[in-house]
Amino acid sequence: MSGHSKFHNIKARKGAQDAKRGQIFTKIAREIMVAVKEGGPSPDTNIKLKMAIQKGRDNSMPNDTIQSAIKRASGAQEGANYEEIVYEGYAPGGVALLVECLTDNRNRTVSEVKTAFSKHNGNLGTTGSVSYLFDRKGQLLIAKEGVDEDQIMEIALEAGAEDIKTEDEEAIEVITDPADYVAVREAFEKAGISFINAEITKIPQTTNLISDAKVAKQILKIIDKLEECDDVQKVYSNYEIDESIEDEVNE
Repeated sequence: MSGHSKFHNIKARKGAQDAKRGQIFTKIAREIMVAVKEGGPSPDTNIKLKMAIQKGRDNSMPNDTIQSAIKRASGAQEGANYEEIVYEGYAPGGVALLVECLTDNRNRTVSEVKTAFSKHNGNLGTTGSVSYLFDRKGQLLIAKEGVDEDQIMEIALEAGAEDIKTEDEEAIEVITDPADYVAVREAFEKAGISFINAEITKIPQTTNLISDAKVAKQILKIIDKLEECDDVQKVYSNYEIDESIEDEVNE
């Protein structure tokens, strides 16, 4: 990742998300409800639900809110039915965007997504137009400060991780097959090692280096607008902002 720190990027995104914590809770609650409807209300037998609950805890979501979402999806409380939709397209600079949604109103969602793309110089594409550029993986980021890199590598490999990347100046990146994500995460937790970020995500096969600050700002703007949509759960992209323009982009 030339001239770019995943650690720095994650901290910046988390800082922005903290200001929208209520919206984050709503989105995680939807993930929990969909997981319950697909695999039942027990996280012991429903791995998707277990990961959604963990995501809620990682974001300081109150346990009462988590349990309420489970009850609504189980039929104990009335709740909406959500369907999963994925939109694909491009931001300025040819940056690929993969937009995952959970919605109870498909027409509303497509209208909001189309508006976010069209108003910010993006182009909404067809199904399959960019999804092939991403791989679904488990990703754990661990701050380098105060940890033994050899220990991290040993734990990761013994637990079944696919890859360990240490090129970033501030963080170690551990990549897993989605099926092995929980086991690898639990191995680190058992060793008392915490994460900057840990999730099942879509990782771009290659990145698009952006060296123009104006284009970089446009990319961040379209992503922000998409993330502001209540129905949008996650926006994946393949941009990489050159370190030389980071200060200008953050002005």
